[in-house]
Amino acid sequence: MKVSTAAEMREIDRRAIQEFGIPGAALMENAGGEVARKVAGIVGPLTDKLVCIFAGKGNNGGDGFVAARHLTGRGARVKVFLLGAAEGVTGDARIHLDVWRNMGGDIIEINDERDWDKAKFAVAFADCLVDALLGTGFHGETGGHLAEAINIMNTGKKPVVAVDIPSGIDADTGQARGAAVRASHTVTFALSKPGLLLHPGASHAGEITVADIGMPAGLLLAEEIRQNAITAGVVKGMFPRRPPEAHKGLNGRVAIVAGSTGLTGAAALAAQAAVRTGAGLVTLGVAASLYPLLAVKLTEVMAKPLPETESGVIGLAAADSIAELTSACDVLAIGPGLGQAADTQAMVRKIVREAKCPLVIDADALNALAGYTDILQDSEALAVLTPHPGEMARLTGLSVAAINGDRIAAARAAAARWGAIVVLKGAGTVVAFPDEEVYINTTGNAGLATGGTGDVLTGVIAALIAQGLSSHDAAVAGAYLQGLAGDIAAGDCPVGLAASDLFPALREAVGRVQA
Repeated sequence: MKVSTAAEMREIDRRAIQEFGIPGAALMENAGGEVARKVAGIVGPLTDKLVCIFAGKGNNGGDGFVAARHLTGRGARVKVFLLGAAEGVTGDARIHLDVWRNMGGDIIEINDERDWDKAKFAVAFADCLVDALLGTGFHGETGGHLAEAINIMNTGKKPVVAVDIPSGIDADTGQARGAAVRASHTVTFALSKPGLLLHPGASHAGEITVADIGMPAGLLLAEEIRQNAITAGVVKGMFPRRPPEAHKGLNGRVAIVAGSTGLTGAAALAAQAAVRTGAGLVTLGVAASLYPLLAVKLTEVMAKPLPETESGVIGLAAADSIAELTSACDVLAIGPGLGQAADTQAMVRKIVREAKCPLVIDADALNALAGYTDILQDSEALAVLTPHPGEMARLTGLSVAAINGDRIAAARAAAARWGAIVVLKGAGTVVAFPDEEVYINTTGNAGLATGGTGDVLTGVIAALIAQGLSSHDAAVAGAYLQGLAGDIAAGDCPVGLAASDLFPALREAVGRVQA
């Protein structure tokens, strides 16, 4: 499903109006009608129900005026609170404001403390609130009267329907500077917006409805729109069905190089995740001194001892053994729990530079590439990098705050610069390709914010590549499956979720996308 930025949505609006001849007032009519329909779905029969609409002077407010008219026509009592003077409302919004007034609708302009008291009193007795203050064009900081109106809605303890996007949320990044509406429902128009899928915006949006308001389909499917939401429908088209005559060799061979003293759990989690996601054969290369431990711990995984340094880590001396291991496999995953010894980091850089098979690079292998990302451009192998924001900061030189402030931009720029696939983990995992196409994941929960879940993702992606998915599809499907497994495992309580809890849930997640 395509996801549009604010600028892209403005261009879609412009073309719909100028090239297709669809009046802007007609699009606004459709949008407001969809908002009214959502309110009716929440509160039930509208007769004598009180709905309070907080409207701004722009097009978002115009959608609110239309919703007010539709709701009144279905028996609701509607109060419209306008921030500012009605004389400041122009364009299509003015048309619908005038229609509302001509039908006897009232506008309460909020100018002084008495007006705020009226709003608070009405909200106390309302059945539903509508946030029609700010649209997708907002990128600033809320304060003053805006912040006060937002606070009234947030503290009213009533269902709130946001028009297009919760006021105060940046449509492109999901960031909030100042107060932002916490909606129970958001009705967004034509296409979803990145800010509804990325946190904190996603946590402010509530249940999201993407409403058809009559935009030409060709505009919504344009190749110029480079953002996409990862949904079940997207992943279903990627995942292969296993034939009845399948055997373990046909189901893919995964090589993993991971683990060090004190960090064997990361290696075990990645390897088990690959098995649970359907890989036919999984071989884990570990330092020779760790082999006995992992050989006992991992019943379904073949552990392979690798040459180690005097300090017990995998170093350059193991490079030939790793190359031999990967020559018989479909993909190499490297990094979980590997450690940051200088000789280990040199080994990682040599492996990445010389690899022939697809790569999944995580954790300490990412740290080894900090300052050496040019290796990715020179490598013959296509790499999938799976950094969390801290690792991304080390790789790019940006701050964690800057990365989280615009996750799409950070992942997109890195993928293009490195010629690699970047899976930027976090709340709203972003998958970016070298051609600047971006996918935003829609699964997962706060329970995944625990040690080891990133190692599981590494194993999941590697297993999908081994089973025949392209690295591009495996990165997208892997992010979705790991998040879905987290949702299944967490149930109603994400607290206390352990990475190993994902293993049985992974099988169910795979079954769902294959159903």
